[in-house]
Amino acid sequence: MNTENSARMALRAATGSFHDRVDRVFSKARLDDRQSYGQFLQAQAGAHIPAEAALTRAGIGSIVADWPERQRAAALMADLAELGLEAPESAGTPVLEGEAELLGALYVLEGSRLGGTLLKRSVATELPTRFLGGGDSAAWRRLLALLDERIDTEAKRLTSIKAASEIFMLFEASGQKYLKVE
Repeated sequence: MNTENSARMALRAATGSFHDRVDRVFSKARLDDRQSYGQFLQAQAGAHIPAEAALTRAGIGSIVADWPERQRAAALMADLAELGLEAPESAGTPVLEGEAELLGALYVLEGSRLGGTLLKRSVATELPTRFLGGGDSAAWRRLLALLDERIDTEAKRLTSIKAASEIFMLFEASGQKYLKVE
């Protein structure tokens, strides 16, 4: 398959600046320090939990059969609890409608999962890492193939890009709030 003009490449190109901004905010966290790592997880939770809930409410399970296995909110809550931290206030409440929006939002969460697998290496060994574990390159490839199959018009691409951008902005806002980044 020629991926040059694919939905995955369109999403990547159009949301790259949002992704970079989120990376800059979250890179301020020290994952080898208990307090900073706790703030990192709270910042993740402030965006991830409402985004995951929005996907569930909007019916992503009818599009992605393995949605139950992809969910990570419970792992995130368990990591926070182990650190003695409460779930933070949501950074926002996304509203997702339609397949293109759902797939755009899922693209961000699944990309975060892959990134988490790399970040896990930097976390101090005594700290919980359930949320950062479980990266599955096969699941990522299945999602990319689904994007290319289902996001097959310019209108769908624009809708998907808009939803992905909004989820990235949710993560950025949560990171700025909980990581105390100026």
